[in-house]
Formats: sequence, structure tokens, C-alpha cells
Amino acid sequence: MIGDLAARVGALLGQTVQVSFVDVLGPTPSEVLAASTDRRAIVVPAFLSRGYHVRTDLPAHVAASGHRNVVVTPALGPGGQVVRIVADQLAQIGWRPGDSVILGAAGTSDAHAREDLHTTATLLSALTGSPVSLAFAAVGDPHIDQAVEKARDAGARRVVVASYLLSDGLFQERLHASGADLVSRPLGSHPWMARLIADRFCRAVPSALRHRHRRPGAPTLAMLDL
Repeated sequence: MIGDLAARVGALLGQTVQVSFVDVLGPTPSEVLAASTDRRAIVVPAFLSRGYHVRTDLPAHVAASGHRNVVVTPALGPGGQVVRIVADQLAQIGWRPGDSVILGAAGTSDAHAREDLHTTATLLSALTGSPVSLAFAAVGDPHIDQAVEKARDAGARRVVVASYLLSDGLFQERLHASGADLVSRPLGSHPWMARLIADRFCRAVPSALRHRHRRPGAPTLAMLDL
């Protein structure tokens, strides 16, 4: 799914988008950047909040790479664009007004990321006109299972989980196993997500061109960091 998302972003930009990973898999951001120091680099953090990976790990990778011409864009969330994607995914699975809605995130112990997640839940509630609670598939309380059970105990006729994950995997499986009536697909499968990421690249281009270390005529490295 991540490879397909990067390909769709590349098609919108008219160039190849390289993928890197700050954890578990490779190549790392520092490896990709170190191999491309002759080009301007625009890095889009493909994270849905400003967690530790965005604020600490990624800057450390950029510094370690030795690359002197890097622009790092904001994370993908929170914001109106990503919330509209969440809402459209809900509509596609049959969400109806009156359903109990839970925003299902991976989870984090980072205070900034938790603030962003609560902001997203508030924005989704405003967009749908329905209350939206927040729950987690990994770190944090309440766990998604507990949130679904609490909604049922409160008398909810249908419990719907809005996936706030980028791709399929263990955490998406946990959302499906939570006992909810409906679970939306991860956001990376939605065509608007590719447009959101491409927009991040395009908005960063003027900043990259103004960079004092830029080399006239040098191509740009477009990099999606997860």
C-alpha cells in the first residue's frame, strides 16, 4: 500500500518519489539523503500527527545524512484535508448520523501527538455533526476494545471505527477485531491522500528554491518518509 501511494504521488508530481522509514524497515531517511547530496531534497513526513518520529527522529536523520539542502514539510495531520478523507472513508462504509463514532489511532505517549489526535477527533465531529471519541490500537488509553465496549454499554445501536492509520497492518487488524459494527479503510487507500501529499511537496518547492545552499538547475529529490 505504501509503495502504491508513493507511485500515485509521483504520478501527480511527474517524478519518482523515494520512500524511507524512520523505524523497523529501511532504507532510512539518512541513507536516502546521503546518497543524493547533489540534489535539493523535499521530505514529507507521512505521519498523521507531530509525534516523536516527526519532531526528533527525522531531524536527527537529516543531520546525520550531511545533506545541506533539505526541506522537511509539516506532517499530514491534523488539518481539514486529512479529516475530509477520514469522513469520506466513513461515508463509503455506510456511516449514518446517530452512529457512535470512534477515531481509531495507533497510539502515542507523546503529548504533542496526543494533542493533534484530539484535534482531529474534534474536527471530525464538527464535519460529521456527530460526537467522536478517541481510542488506540497500541499505546494509550482507552484501548480500541475498551472504547467499543463503553459505547455499547452507553446504549449505542451501531459503533463505527474511523481508521486513523495510513496503511493496513497489525493496528488496522486490531481495529477490525475490536467488536465494532463497521471499520473504515486506512487512509493511504484513498485517492485524496496522494493529492494531500503531493500538495505538501508543491508547497515546499518555493522554500527549497530560496535555500541558500541550492544549486541552480539541480533536480529535486522527492522523498516520502514513514
